[in-house]
Amino acid sequence: MSSRDAILGSIRAHLAASPPAEQSESPVFSGQSATVTTPPVTDLFCRQLEAVNGHCVVVRDEGEIVQAVTRIITNLGARRIAISDAPLLQRLVDAEIAPGAREIFAFDVGITTAQAAIAETGTLVLDSARERNRLVSLVPPVHIAIVDAASIFQTLAEALAFIHQNGEISPSVTFVTGPSRTADIELTLAIGVHGPQELYVIVNDGPPLTGGSFGS
Repeated sequence: MSSRDAILGSIRAHLAASPPAEQSESPVFSGQSATVTTPPVTDLFCRQLEAVNGHCVVVRDEGEIVQAVTRIITNLGARRIAISDAPLLQRLVDAEIAPGAREIFAFDVGITTAQAAIAETGTLVLDSARERNRLVSLVPPVHIAIVDAASIFQTLAEALAFIHQNGEISPSVTFVTGPSRTADIELTLAIGVHGPQELYVIVNDGPPLTGGSFGS
C-alpha cells in the first residue's frame, strides 16, 4: 500500500468514526432527570487548541482583529511579517504578501486565515485553492491564523463538508493542530522542527467577515 493510500484510508476511517455534533453531547445527571449540556463550539475549540500548546484569542470585529495581531507581534518583537493573499489580510495588515519559497525563511511571523476549524481536536483547516497559505503557515517560526467562529465545526466530517460545499476539495488541504512537534529523535518531544514553534489563533466571534468563508 502506498503512503497516499494509507493516508486516505486513515481519513476515511476517522470520518466514519466521527459522530455528528448532536450525538457527541454528554449527559449530566441530577437525581432522576438528565439534562444535556454542550459547551459552545468556540469554547471547545479554544480549550482543545490550548491543550496542544496553541494560543486562542476571541474577538468581535475587524478592529479587534487588528488590535490582537498588533499585540501579538509587539509582544514577540517580530520584525518581518508575511501574509497570505487573503483579501481580508491585505486590507488589515501592512506586510509582504505571499513571499516565495526562497524569501519566506527570512520572516519572523506568517499570518493566514483558515477556511474552517475542528473543535474536537483544536485543528485548523487551510484550503490552498482559496488562499496562498501553505508556505506562510508552515515556514516562519510563528503562525497567526484568523478564523470565523461560524466556520468552526465539531468534527472533521462537518469541516470537510463545509469546505466541499462550493465544489471539489483542493488537492492541498493543510490540517494544523498546535505548533509543529515531533518525537522522531530518541523519542524526545521537540517543538518547531517541521514547522512553526508557536501558533496563535484569532477567532472572530462576531458576524462573519467574508460571507462565512475566508480566502474566497
